[in-house]
Amino acid sequence: MSAKRGTEDNPETVGDKIGSLLKELLIVVVGALIIAFLIRTFLGQMFLIPSGSMEHTLNVNDRIAVQKVTHFKRGDVVVFKDPDNWLGDEPQAPQRGPLGKALEFIGVLPNTSNEYLVKRVIGMPGDHVKCCDNQGRITVNGQPLNEQSYLYSSDGRQSKPSDQPFDVIVPRDRLWVMGDHRDDSADSRCHLTDQSVDGGSPMSAFVPEDDVVGPVFAIVAPFDRARWIHIPDTFAQVPAPKDPAPAQAVVNSHNDPCG
Repeated sequence: MSAKRGTEDNPETVGDKIGSLLKELLIVVVGALIIAFLIRTFLGQMFLIPSGSMEHTLNVNDRIAVQKVTHFKRGDVVVFKDPDNWLGDEPQAPQRGPLGKALEFIGVLPNTSNEYLVKRVIGMPGDHVKCCDNQGRITVNGQPLNEQSYLYSSDGRQSKPSDQPFDVIVPRDRLWVMGDHRDDSADSRCHLTDQSVDGGSPMSAFVPEDDVVGPVFAIVAPFDRARWIHIPDTFAQVPAPKDPAPAQAVVNSHNDPCG
């Protein structure tokens, strides 16, 4: 009978120890990659912010974490698939090589795909969203929003809630979304006159709920920007819509948003 490795008759060599360590390390790495893939598929995913449309809630090159198990609400910041060629000429995240794309797919690196956008949900299905009241505020179901806590601000000056007037009722299974940097966001306001690929104007302005990946719950990098993302208090004051959501969007008025 042959002697076992590591016995007095056949002491374990340095090479054997290194080989054993490498095998254990490989098992740990593969296990971690599998766990990361499962988390990305079922629980959450990371994304890279390529543009300034959500400043300064989210800044360019922020790495954000998105939940897939929690349903989004009015006021949430959400990541969603480009619903109807919204992206156009917006800045795109730099593309990675084959290894980087593989690590993106697994979930180790944040997603840099050019088919996703990130905005704040202002109107849920059935909501009557209007700009603006006599104080320049957006209203949802008649309730004005106090947006000072998240609208873009620079040198002490804050962006207006919107320079483009609109008056809409959000259709069934759709969302009205806007960026926090309203002067630099091609959001729902800018697509009211688009020809939709699935049923004509103005449905392109409203994001299908099925296209939403999930709500953003944290900035994870850079570390000096790391923080939780919460729904602003003002959205808790918004009442439910009076009527069921219509099958088609209702656009009472708009002013050729975004040229």
